[in-house]
Amino acid sequence: MGTSKHSPEFRADAVALYHASPGGTYASVAKDLGVNHETLRTWVRDTEQAARPGAGEATAMEKENRQLRARVKELELEREILRRAAKYFAAETNW
Repeated sequence: MGTSKHSPEFRADAVALYHASPGGTYASVAKDLGVNHETLRTWVRDTEQAARPGAGEATAMEKENRQLRARVKELELEREILRRAAKYFAAETNW
């Protein structure tokens, strides 16, 4: 993802405005703010997901899982390299 031209404060204010607009649609609020309605919808969804209990916990766990999976792949590659090297050198020493 690229960097956004909207500050976190602007995003938070936009989400608050959407929630404070009874009967307001994403399109109407987004038009007032000068942003795309899908952008506003994404901000609202992300804010609501972050507000759920345990959301930060799940995110931290997902991050740790990604790191661990990457480490497992790295170790499997190293093991394969060592296995091939051992096989090569074992063949070289058979005279």
